[in-house]
Amino acid sequence: METELSRTLGIEHAIFGFTPFPAVAAALSRAGCFGVLGAVRYTAPDDLARDLDWMQEHTDGRPYGLDVVMPAKKVEGVTEAEVEAMIPAGHRAYVRSVLAKHGVPELAEGEASGWRITGWMEEVARSQLDVAFDYPIRLLANALGSPPPDVVARAHEHGVLVAALAGSARHARRHADAGIDIVVAQGYEAGGHTGEIASMVLTPEVVDAVAPLPVLAAGGIGSGEQIAAGLALGAQGVWLGSLWLTTTEAELHSRALTEKLLAAGSGDTVRSRALTGKPARQLRTEWTDAWEDPAGPGPLPMPLQGLLVAEAVSRIQKYEIDPLLGTPVGQIVGRMNSERSVQQVVDELTRGFEKAVDRINRIAGRSGS
Repeated sequence: METELSRTLGIEHAIFGFTPFPAVAAALSRAGCFGVLGAVRYTAPDDLARDLDWMQEHTDGRPYGLDVVMPAKKVEGVTEAEVEAMIPAGHRAYVRSVLAKHGVPELAEGEASGWRITGWMEEVARSQLDVAFDYPIRLLANALGSPPPDVVARAHEHGVLVAALAGSARHARRHADAGIDIVVAQGYEAGGHTGEIASMVLTPEVVDAVAPLPVLAAGGIGSGEQIAAGLALGAQGVWLGSLWLTTTEAELHSRALTEKLLAAGSGDTVRSRALTGKPARQLRTEWTDAWEDPAGPGPLPMPLQGLLVAEAVSRIQKYEIDPLLGTPVGQIVGRMNSERSVQQVVDELTRGFEKAVDRINRIAGRSGS
């Protein structure tokens, strides 16, 4: 499953696996893929350094990368406290009412929220980069479009390729103009922040728009046959995230959430602004329904919504309040019906890819490999 891009990075399979869990990212790299560690949950540089130290020890010298959430436009002099002060009192009251309706207990006195979306903050994202560039990362990916020009230049000075996610050909062309090295064409089916164009349409549009830059296909991909389809559409690899959530190396810290993912079908997700303020595909729950309720105040824009619901999400997760319990995940959740190791998933992907290639070869009148 090699392409020009995979050979450039020295990986056996053109599979790029995004995950918030170091153990999953390291296992992906060891399996011959490219593990990408999500940095958004690291608010303290020392915590990121600790996990990158661990990655260094557990990737067997294989390449890996980091994914940050960083706005292209810099906002000077705005602190998290100042942003939190912008949240309307009515929205805070609504959160309290939803939690009370479902009997969600309070956190213990003095217990801090374990879930904060602060990685979007300029100061936090740059502190993550200060740590990351001390390690031999090979790729820096940004989930909010192109990073600021000085960040792209700094990555290139360190010999690090830069990738950015795009939900349309227009966005992809902006990335190319910004000096991005790899464009991730993320379709509507994907988990997390995603646009409105499906992968089958989006991937070839982006390939044509940014040629000869390499493109990774993302969204709705969870089998080797689908990887083959992405490469047939012109991509030089695939970007997979949701698929790793039910691997044995994943650290969801919630058996109830794992069970919900294993039981969910492809129709059990929704694009909702309930979590961050931007449309993000996630499990549909009574929490997402509450933010769609016309009687409610509706979600705030990013980043206010993420700050508003941070403690609530921590409480829901800690106490495993089933009707409210969810996570970002793509429509591929319908295929995630058993717990397997990362290596087992990769083996299944490569077998499916080989079968798909052999099938096409037979259709084309060529002998299978």
